[in-house]
Amino acid sequence: MRSTHYITITAGVVVIAIMYFFGNTIPPEKKAEGMPNSSQPQRPGGMTRVKSLPFDSILSNSKLQLTKGKAEELKTIENELLTIHDSTGMVSSFLHIGEFWKATGDTKISAYYNGLAAKLENSEKKLTFAARIFLELMQQENIQAVQMWEAEQAVNLAESSFKLDSGNEDTKLALATGYIEGVGEPMKGVQILLGIVRQKPDDIPANLLLGQMSVQSGQFDKAIGRFETVLKQDSLNKEAIYYLAEAYKGKGEKKKAIELLEKCKLIVNDKEFSNKADQEINSLK
Repeated sequence: MRSTHYITITAGVVVIAIMYFFGNTIPPEKKAEGMPNSSQPQRPGGMTRVKSLPFDSILSNSKLQLTKGKAEELKTIENELLTIHDSTGMVSSFLHIGEFWKATGDTKISAYYNGLAAKLENSEKKLTFAARIFLELMQQENIQAVQMWEAEQAVNLAESSFKLDSGNEDTKLALATGYIEGVGEPMKGVQILLGIVRQKPDDIPANLLLGQMSVQSGQFDKAIGRFETVLKQDSLNKEAIYYLAEAYKGKGEKKKAIELLEKCKLIVNDKEFSNKADQEINSLK
């Protein structure tokens, strides 16, 4: 998965996904760049932290959904795990359990066991991959306590990967996303993103995320600069165009915002998006 995938994952800093949110941005008091406005809705962590559901509870609930035959199959696999004491065998067993849960359609339990295997293998790539899975699950989850658990898993795995390779951009983006959207430590995430753009000023994913957060915190001029940096490299980047429209709307430059929303409609080419964009455009006229 490329770094640009985080553009979609982390759109929840301001919205869950670009197609499903069109709201007003109210400028708050000035803050450090990227710090979100506490008056805006947050992801589970955001500025309001909820207690995560223990894994044992999540696992027990998932087991209740199994048929009798599947429950017996799982019990056999779990009993095999109890007889294994070497790390190589445990990795294989964790992956086996992960595959079992994947086959049942329970991605979060599968990701948990794959994460355990990645930790034992001490694999930076596998740890980051597992973290990404949890970030995606976090975006889709409707139960806040489970959502927080998924966020904590993502951060834990990304931190383990970061310790192995602190220079990997995918790992940095995963960790920043987990801090910002998941566990309510946005400043940690912002510092990671700022570190990326200090080394690579034109970095697209980091500039997009910082720009989105600047929109949310009412720092519209900074946001515009971030999105223009992206568009110089990718003139059809729909996230940058949409959020640039939001930034100009926040500044009160309605004509410019409308022009950008119209352009975004053409690029996204989705009926639902167009309908909601039209509603926003009409509210600006």
